[in-house]
Amino acid sequence: MGAVADTLRRKLEEAFSPTRLELVDDSDRHHGHAGHSGAGESHFTLRIESAAFAGQPRVARQRLVMKALADELAGPVHALSIVATAPGEK
Repeated sequence: MGAVADTLRRKLEEAFSPTRLELVDDSDRHHGHAGHSGAGESHFTLRIESAAFAGQPRVARQRLVMKALADELAGPVHALSIVATAPGEK
């Protein structure tokens, strides 16, 4: 992965101390779509598991992730698909 993915991963680890973190660069699948510059690292799929999400509804979890990654979502990242769970959830 590149610099953007490394930054996303670092920020997520700092903010949530995840027990699981999977980040996939899906940019190639969005060639020709809005926000695809051809440079890559614009579209991501995230699966994150953290105790920080326990007791939080899905939308609140997504907002927490989006807040942690606000700078990247305002810049190089056009789309981020988020699945955020607490340990023991599926």
